[in-house]
Amino acid sequence: MENVIAFFSKLLGMPVIASKHGVEVDNIIIYVHWLMLALFVGWLGYFVYVLFRFRNGKHPRADYTGVKSHASSYVEVAVAVIEGVLLIGFAIPLWYQNAGKFPAESESTVVHVVAQQFAWNVRYPGADGKAGRQDFNLVNATTNPFGLDPNDPDGKDDFATVNDLRVPINKPVIINLTSKDVIHSFKVIAMRVTQDAIPGLKIPSHFTPTKIGTYQINCAQLCGNGHSSMANGRLVVQSQEDFDTWLAAKSKTGGGASQSFE
Repeated sequence: MENVIAFFSKLLGMPVIASKHGVEVDNIIIYVHWLMLALFVGWLGYFVYVLFRFRNGKHPRADYTGVKSHASSYVEVAVAVIEGVLLIGFAIPLWYQNAGKFPAESESTVVHVVAQQFAWNVRYPGADGKAGRQDFNLVNATTNPFGLDPNDPDGKDDFATVNDLRVPINKPVIINLTSKDVIHSFKVIAMRVTQDAIPGLKIPSHFTPTKIGTYQINCAQLCGNGHSSMANGRLVVQSQEDFDTWLAAKSKTGGGASQSFE
């Protein structure tokens, strides 16, 4: 079965999968395409049959009795059942798994991403793994864009990057997402993850990367004249050792609540 799915994934030109749940997302897409193919062939065949079966040469006079068979009703019911199975058996459980069951923060890489026109701002808790307290009432566009409490010692070694999101492989990632200005949408195709970034709201999203590499971060919401610049964002998946080395080096500079966006 896996070989069949891999074949159709390649046939459909699906992009590389680099997250744990990405396979399940692609499976649903492939199942839906199977259903659409069956409907296309079925209805096209039925159309050709009707053209032949009820041609003028065989039926010079109209038949006002109508169709007596219930075959079409059975087909419609079968299609509805298949669609129900796809929705209830696959789509809803996958949605619940990703929207309703978050990994524990203690076992995850937790980062805060703030979208703006036209960049992605990423704040990490420092090497201590403890993020400074945040409060939307403390947000200032230039001096405190993340709304960090300057009196919280946990935030002293926090640091921020622009368009540079780095995470270790095979470890859950929790992204707390918001926006500085307009509605954006954080999308990493390889991770099969998309989440709107809305001003004033902190919305969590999560995924588990499974392949080392560099992946593009896109904005899936038209956000202004420089919308295309949002594609400058990069998600870098590293080994745990390389990530720890990078995190330790960045934590030394810190920045706390005073670090502003570029």
